Amino acid sequence: MEFAQGLADLGVDIVSTGGTASLLQGNGIRVTEVSDLTGFPEMLDGRVKTLHPKVHAGILARRDVPEHMATLKEHSIPTIDMVVIDLYPFKRTVQERGDSLEDVIENIDIGGPSMIRAAAKNYRSVAVVTDPSQYQVVLDELRRQGSLEEATLQRLMVESFRVTAFYDAMIASHLSDRFPGARFPETLPLALQKEYDLRYGENPNQEAAFYADPFAKGNTVAKTEQLHGKQLSYNNILDLDKAMDIVMDFERPTAVIMKHTNPCGLASEDTIAKAFEVAYAVDPMSAFGCVIALNRVCDLATAEGISTHFVEAVIASEFVPDALELLSRKKNIRLLRTIAPMVKEPETELKMKKVRGGMLVQTWGDISLDPADLKLVTKRTPTDEEIKGMLFAFKLVKHVISNSVVYTKGERAVGIGAGQMSRVDSAMIARVKGGDETRGCVMASDAFFPFRDGVDEAAKAGITAIIQPGGSIRDQEVIDAANEHGMAMVFTGIRVFRH
Repeated sequence: MEFAQGLADLGVDIVSTGGTASLLQGNGIRVTEVSDLTGFPEMLDGRVKTLHPKVHAGILARRDVPEHMATLKEHSIPTIDMVVIDLYPFKRTVQERGDSLEDVIENIDIGGPSMIRAAAKNYRSVAVVTDPSQYQVVLDELRRQGSLEEATLQRLMVESFRVTAFYDAMIASHLSDRFPGARFPETLPLALQKEYDLRYGENPNQEAAFYADPFAKGNTVAKTEQLHGKQLSYNNILDLDKAMDIVMDFERPTAVIMKHTNPCGLASEDTIAKAFEVAYAVDPMSAFGCVIALNRVCDLATAEGISTHFVEAVIASEFVPDALELLSRKKNIRLLRTIAPMVKEPETELKMKKVRGGMLVQTWGDISLDPADLKLVTKRTPTDEEIKGMLFAFKLVKHVISNSVVYTKGERAVGIGAGQMSRVDSAMIARVKGGDETRGCVMASDAFFPFRDGVDEAAKAGITAIIQPGGSIRDQEVIDAANEHGMAMVFTGIRVFRH
């Protein structure tokens, strides 16, 4: 309203469609209705209002082309020098009434994007205003000098194309979910909306911002409610995303301790407080300044355990009042609540990784195993307890950056070897991290062993059973090594690299 009044005060003639025109007229602002300009009434339940030559010719005519201006004069079409559009609230309609396809379709704006694109195409002569944040800038410049500078017109034009691209991408994304077609379509428009600017990126010399998918399903970092602490950092968001992904894989009360996108501790126990205690103890040195994810409500006992350590962020489905009050005494810890319980849901969206000049896109390919999926390849058969432990270890190793090896005992991590160029180094790191605790553990590897050295390293650690994909040309050599050490080994046939 203030923008329209400001334009009117500058002597600008305002043309508007019915609803907006009535609102402005009701507030004492002189308005010409579009139907009076075009000589045609709004029709088809409002679907056709601005799609008319007297609107689009007035926008698109080049002022520097005499033939264009002569055509306008011949047909008594006035020039339109500014287009101000607030597109139909498609996102809000879907979120509030997403089950009604009729509502969704009726809230696809046709005239608005058409006028925006027309004005943007003729940006040297027509200002295109698409966001309320632009109103004051435009008014101030008009008041100061009577017209808009070309640099301003250019900025408004570029932003307008972003607005229509985002709008169309939202529609394509939503309708693709309703009417799924090709898994990997020929074009893949992305609808991403900025949540906020970040203080910096991975490092202080890098600028960064956080963008969110407005239609993302399930628990995501973008949908959490921050209850306490300073703004999340770039690295916090990465760690929280991975931590949520891991912890939702487990049904029992589970805590994951995350550091630099790798878990450095994980445990499932009868209570969430005990799960945190055991998970943190896996590698307390690495856990300094960690991110923690809990798949249960954070109770007071858990909060008391967390409060004795330096922790960057904690995410849970809820914090009981006493736990929130206790943890909030720490000024810098971030506390986040999810929109729903931390339960894994089937992945429908695609997994994307940006590379220079392009994007890699794949399905999530989440894998679960049961004992029937395992192929025994050694002389010794694993015990029931070892099978249970290997299935737990498999859930963990598929989340660790490759090459990855993990040693687990029961339902807790003991040693984690991540991100090494050779698998034997990952096995060695897991042994060093786990110390004497590795004796009696089971081992999981995210890919096959190319040589027997990884198995020999596991034997030094006292590993009793190994779960791995198999598929190496030296599988028999690896199996022979396991037999020599008296280990049980099973193949899954499934590689779970994570890069």
